[in-house]
Amino acid sequence: MTAGSAALWAPAITVGGALVIIALERWRPYDRQRFWRRGLGVDLIGYALIQSAVLSLVINGLVRGLAAVTGVVPGHGVVSHWPFAAQLALFIVSHDLYIYWFHRAQHRIPLLWRLHEAHHSAREVDWIAGSRSHALEIVINQTIEVAVMVLLGASTEVMLYKGAISIVSGMWIHANVDLRLGWLSYVVNGPELHRWHHAIDYAPPGKNYATKFSLWDHLFGTADRRPGKPAGYGLTDPFPDGFLAQQAHAFRREP
Repeated sequence: MTAGSAALWAPAITVGGALVIIALERWRPYDRQRFWRRGLGVDLIGYALIQSAVLSLVINGLVRGLAAVTGVVPGHGVVSHWPFAAQLALFIVSHDLYIYWFHRAQHRIPLLWRLHEAHHSAREVDWIAGSRSHALEIVINQTIEVAVMVLLGASTEVMLYKGAISIVSGMWIHANVDLRLGWLSYVVNGPELHRWHHAIDYAPPGKNYATKFSLWDHLFGTADRRPGKPAGYGLTDPFPDGFLAQQAHAFRREP
């Protein structure tokens, strides 16, 4: 496996995953939602395309600077001689555990919630709604994620495939798909649990913080499995619709 092939396969996995999830949304929708729903343009163009492209440059610059300061040579470190599968498994599981605890903190610490509430502002949750995250939230999370992989010596291929898996996983847990995983849902996360996390009538600070592995919620007492469906999604407080207004909203003055 080479970096060149990974550079081709990782985007293919991302696009292929998106198309499969969109097809599942049409086949077995969880809620009655339009494909061209309100806010789709903001999520797809503003967040998923423009913000992701810009922030990838910012984050890579920050990580390169960190590597230069520490003297770390990318691709050389503790795990650099590990097999590809072992590296990939390590970073998928360890990063997911970190994200669980950071996500949980975002719902409990007011300053972090200021950055996270944009993610909860979508009134209709689907395959692309998960991309709606404040720029500073992304910078914090992904700089930590990438920096750890670089400092420990992960290969470029591992980082590319890890990124593709994270993107597809994010689309999946937010998907408007009514597929129940049965016993597997105690380990792997999916829409049946995560859509409740986005419910508008969910008492704060909420439950179901996991991303890839619902196992964390069950281990740490934050899992919520309930019958029925949410009455709606989003925030009870008013939230702006435009991309720039949503970014600025985190810095508003409280009355």
